[in-house]
Amino acid sequence: MRGKCKLLIPVAVVLLGCVAALASRAAAPEAPDATYVQAFEKWKAEQTDDLKANWLSLAGLFWLKPGANTFGTDAANAIVFPKGAAHAGEFDLEGKEVTLKALPEAGATIAGKPVTSAKLDPDTSDVTRVDIGTLRFHVIVRGDRVGIRVRDSDSAAAHSFKGMMFYPLDLNYRVTATWVPGDGKMKVEVPNVLGDVSSEPVPGVMVFKLNGEELRLTALGGDAKTGLFVVFNDPTLKTDTYPGGRFLETEAVLDGKVVLDFNRAYNPPCAVTPYATCPLAPKENRLAVAIPAGEKFDKAAHAHH
Repeated sequence: MRGKCKLLIPVAVVLLGCVAALASRAAAPEAPDATYVQAFEKWKAEQTDDLKANWLSLAGLFWLKPGANTFGTDAANAIVFPKGAAHAGEFDLEGKEVTLKALPEAGATIAGKPVTSAKLDPDTSDVTRVDIGTLRFHVIVRGDRVGIRVRDSDSAAAHSFKGMMFYPLDLNYRVTATWVPGDGKMKVEVPNVLGDVSSEPVPGVMVFKLNGEELRLTALGGDAKTGLFVVFNDPTLKTDTYPGGRFLETEAVLDGKVVLDFNRAYNPPCAVTPYATCPLAPKENRLAVAIPAGEKFDKAAHAHH
């Protein structure tokens, strides 16, 4: 491109020639109007509340072994809780069924009632939540794994959260894509942070142009009537964004078109907690074009993850 610009003289023409060449590559940032900013700020506040309530409060994720798994704050337990009694009881795992046997001194309650023994329904059904002090825990099932996820309503991580960081809003990264519905047979291999890969049916593919290049994103969830869900990454992962990929949700497909607003691309919970099990961007959604829009990731602050 510089070669094109070199030969144009005088200086004013040089500048114009270069500007025209650059404009054809990427448009100048397009600032949004007040209504757009207001809607974005409302969405961002909801995302922040969700992070604090559901993810920053996580205080542990413990995978169970078959048989008895003792728990409590004492290091001799199979599962070491961050707070509570030194010896609180045990989780008995049989197949994928978990029974809690809590010692009276643990002070465990379910729905406000004291409990010493109970079958715990996992998050794949009508989940049973157990409270001990400020801790609340439940069973999660991920593939063949069965675990106990613990959250703390008095979480230091939630209290010290600085807030989500975003690129400046730029409407050039709000694009309209053509929706190509799946045939019902198409599947995509979706990896997750545990190293598992699941083969998921694909609702369809979104085809769009960005900075003059045609790109495609495969929807991993949702549907055309209510809105679609995507996990993608792009070259900004080397410097500014979460390497595993960012999440993006769309509104409903209208007349075969769907809006992708990358200003609303956000990090998965795994960006703020080691106790989440997030999908990663499948190979179909690893874009070659940088998307400097949406949520950023502070690599230095998360070096310990």
